[in-house]
Amino acid sequence: MSHVLDARSLIVRFPVAGAAWYSRRWLIAVDDVSVCLARGETLGVVGESGCGKSTLGRALLGLVPIYAGTVRLEGTPVDWRSRRRVRELRRNAQMVFQDPSGSLDPRRTVGQSVAEPLEIFEPQLDTGTIRRRVVATLEQVGLSAEHVDRYPHEFSGGQCQRVGIARAIILRPALIVCDEPVSALDVSVQGQVVNLLAQLRGELGLACIFISHNLAVVRHLCSSVLVMYLGREMEQAPRDELFDRPLHPYTRALLASVPPADPSALGRAEPVLVSGDLPSPLDPPRGCVFESRCSFAESRCRQKRPVVEEAGPGHRVACHRWREWRDGPVVGQGGN
Repeated sequence: MSHVLDARSLIVRFPVAGAAWYSRRWLIAVDDVSVCLARGETLGVVGESGCGKSTLGRALLGLVPIYAGTVRLEGTPVDWRSRRRVRELRRNAQMVFQDPSGSLDPRRTVGQSVAEPLEIFEPQLDTGTIRRRVVATLEQVGLSAEHVDRYPHEFSGGQCQRVGIARAIILRPALIVCDEPVSALDVSVQGQVVNLLAQLRGELGLACIFISHNLAVVRHLCSSVLVMYLGREMEQAPRDELFDRPLHPYTRALLASVPPADPSALGRAEPVLVSGDLPSPLDPPRGCVFESRCSFAESRCRQKRPVVEEAGPGHRVACHRWREWRDGPVVGQGGN
C-alpha cells in the first residue's frame, strides 16, 4: 500500500534556558514517534494535555522544526532546508486549527481567506475562476455563495470552522491535520463538523490526522489511533482493536476515564486507574515514562525504556508486559 504520509522516528525538542547560558537544557516534546497514513485513512492522536499531540501535528507540516527523523509525503522526502520542497509540502498538506474564529483574519471576508491558497499557489488563475472555486468549495462544506463576502464575526463557531475546512481543502491536498477542530464548538455542532470531515475524506480521498481529547469522536471518525504520553508513543493500533483490546496500561486508563452510556459496554478490558502527577518533561523517568503512575510497573520498567514492538498487524505497543495483557488480564501490582 502506498502511503500519503510516512514519518519515521520523529524527535522535536525545544531549548529551555537555565540560570545561565551554559546550563541550557532541552525539552523533548516528541520522542521517536512514527506514523503512516494511506489515502482515505484517518489517524486519531490522543493523550493528556502536554503529551505532544499538537507538536507532532505541527512538526509534520513543518510549523515547528524537527530535530531528527524523516518525513515522506506521497513518497517524496521532505527536505526542510529546501524552500521548494517545503512549498510543495504546504500545497499538499494543510491544517485545520482549534479556534475556528481566531484562525481567520477578521479584516478579510471569508471569500478572501478561502481564496488565499489559490492566489499563492495558482497565481495564473483569474479573479472570476478563483471566485467560482471559492463558492464551489464553500458549498462543499455546507455554506453558500451568499457567505463569500461576509466577515468572520458574522458567523457562528461551527460556520467559521467550516470556512477553515474550506480553506484547507481548496487546493485538494493529500493530507490535512486537524488540531482539536471541534473542542471549541457546542456538542450539537461537533457532530456536524465530524460528519463533514468524514464525508470529505470519502469524497476527496484525504488522509487525515485528527488530534483530540474526545475519545468518542475519535472512535466514530478514525480508522486507527495513536496514544501518546510525555512525547512518546505508547500504543498505535486499528481503532476497533485498540478500543476493544488495548495492550498498554495507559491506553486502558484513558479508556476507563470515559464512562460509557451503557455500563454493559465496558468491554473485556479491566479498567486501570492512574494515580500521581505527570512527571516533568524536563526530567522524564529513566525507563518507561509511564512507570511512576503505573500500578503494574516492575523493576525493569524503572530501569529500561521499552521499545515499540509489533503486537499484530498495524498494532504497535511500548510496554515490557504487553504480552501478558494480550494473553490475559494482569492482576495485582507490579513487582519490585
